Amino acid sequence: MNIDATMKEVLQYADMNVGLDDVKRTPHLLREGMRKSLEQMPNGESVDRVEDHTLALKGRNIPIRMYRQASEEPLPAIIFYHGGGFVIGDIYTHDSVCRSIANRVKAAVISVDYRLAPEHPFPAAVNDAYDSFVWISEHANELGIIKEKIAVAGDSAGGNLAAVTTVKSIESSEPSVYFQLLIYPSVGNEENRPASHRDNEKGPVLTPELMKWFFRQYITPETDPRNPDVSPLFSPLLAKLPKTHIVTAKYDPLLDSGKDYARKLQELGVDVSYKMEEDMPHGFVNFHQVVPRAQESLDEMCAELRKSLT
Repeated sequence: MNIDATMKEVLQYADMNVGLDDVKRTPHLLREGMRKSLEQMPNGESVDRVEDHTLALKGRNIPIRMYRQASEEPLPAIIFYHGGGFVIGDIYTHDSVCRSIANRVKAAVISVDYRLAPEHPFPAAVNDAYDSFVWISEHANELGIIKEKIAVAGDSAGGNLAAVTTVKSIESSEPSVYFQLLIYPSVGNEENRPASHRDNEKGPVLTPELMKWFFRQYITPETDPRNPDVSPLFSPLLAKLPKTHIVTAKYDPLLDSGKDYARKLQELGVDVSYKMEEDMPHGFVNFHQVVPRAQESLDEMCAELRKSLT
């Protein structure tokens, strides 16, 4: 694998090369391991305002964290859903990513701490993601954001939730997503065992075996994997999607998922742009502070957001 040299060093140092034995770990240990690895990273950038709030949604409370520049004027907003296979990750593991986006896009970034499986299996994360989007849109004025310019973004499982939220916003007509950024998203595959699963069978970071384990925590055997709320690739509404930017990594089992999604949207006439990072593995965005190539890629994503939102 021709992975960026700095990225390779960081993965070895952070012990993020996931082996097949890791599927035997409990969710608690995986969460602890992710937190511990990312704690080795530097602190995130300073942002003018960082505020923690709790959304009182029906039957549950969902924490959110808002990052924004000091501004008297309403700002465009980006609702961010963190990755982690629907099982691990939270607003803390992706704090530096959100800070970086807020500073570069000059938009309010709102990170959603949705409920995790297996304690809260599908469709809990989907409901939290979409209901949070609706709540934020309905409270745009008090949050100081522009209701008509709310984007969604996410990495990996968070990319899935961003994509599903966008499709569900089309189903309900109002409110609507203005733009979506999907970072190595898990959005479904046209083949049962795509080439990227075979090519990246041993990782690094993510393996097909670990992906299967995550999905076993998230969905039941009775759940149709082609349900659009699980795999938005199979939604009949994709032609109505807003402008979309998709980023994948070459050394990632999820490569073909994002690539298939981009190709299908393009065929349906959606305004979609696509970029594959040739020297990156899954999860590279979380290492943007110590891997210059990862920061360069994140800067490019921010440029796409800024171009569309401002």
